[in-house]
Amino acid sequence: MLDYQNILEEVAHEIKPYLGEGRVASYIPELANVEPNVFAMSLIDVNGNSFHVGDYQKRFSIQSISKLFTLTMAIQLIDENLWNRIGKEPSGTSFNSLVQLEYENGIPRNPFINAGALVVTDVILSQLQDAHQSVLEFIRTLAQKDDINFDFSVAKSEAQTGFRNHAMANFLKSFKNLEHEPTRVLNAYFHHCSIAMNTQELAKAGLFLANKGVQPSLPVPVLNTRQTKRINALMLTCGTYDSVGDFAYRVGLPAKSGVGGGILATLPGKFSICVWSPRLNEKGNSFAGTKALELFTTKTKLSIF
Repeated sequence: MLDYQNILEEVAHEIKPYLGEGRVASYIPELANVEPNVFAMSLIDVNGNSFHVGDYQKRFSIQSISKLFTLTMAIQLIDENLWNRIGKEPSGTSFNSLVQLEYENGIPRNPFINAGALVVTDVILSQLQDAHQSVLEFIRTLAQKDDINFDFSVAKSEAQTGFRNHAMANFLKSFKNLEHEPTRVLNAYFHHCSIAMNTQELAKAGLFLANKGVQPSLPVPVLNTRQTKRINALMLTCGTYDSVGDFAYRVGLPAKSGVGGGILATLPGKFSICVWSPRLNEKGNSFAGTKALELFTTKTKLSIF
């Protein structure tokens, strides 16, 4: 059996020269205030064993990693009907592209770009009438932490500066791919992105994706095996913005990143792993986080390939 703790400590040591590379997501003013050189990594295997290094108890804004949990909820609610309104293909363009959305008639390329996540949020609103507390409670249940919450200053910061997201929501509405008012969808979406968690909590919350849809701490499966396979596939092909090919080449794990510097990845049948380092590469993924996951899969020889 691999000594995960020792391997994580090796990675944490070898990653130090990379912690000054990249830039924090300063276009969201609140994210510009984060300490840029922190590093954390957590792994939880399907038997519930956990391993951590660095600032793994320090919470950060999960940003687009939240799209993983809202997508899971939407699939729970309407399953395959979701794909009538969203595609399943890599975007090949930036996560907040308006051009692609226009020439594809308001159908977002996938659920992990911003436009796709807005449609997913709209689905949750239609089904549950509440896309704030229901999403937060779902994440709390998965992570088994009742004090996980929104970072309201981050949500406000995004609402005040997210002009492109506002345009996107109105685009979607004009193509009749939002059932609710854009302001209501956006408000929920900004709050989802603001949720603050640490790597330990995220690794635990994502464990069902490594375990055929079963969260060991819950009495019923989160998803069935078919649905779980679909989400892992989308993570691999769409989960790291427009650098999914390079990420698959280097790391070889299904993953979802966020501009807060977090990356949550899975190895089906084995483990869920989360890394956090706030400085981003030019594609919006954690620079040191991507390198750390590459080092981890190289050292362990564990990937989906």
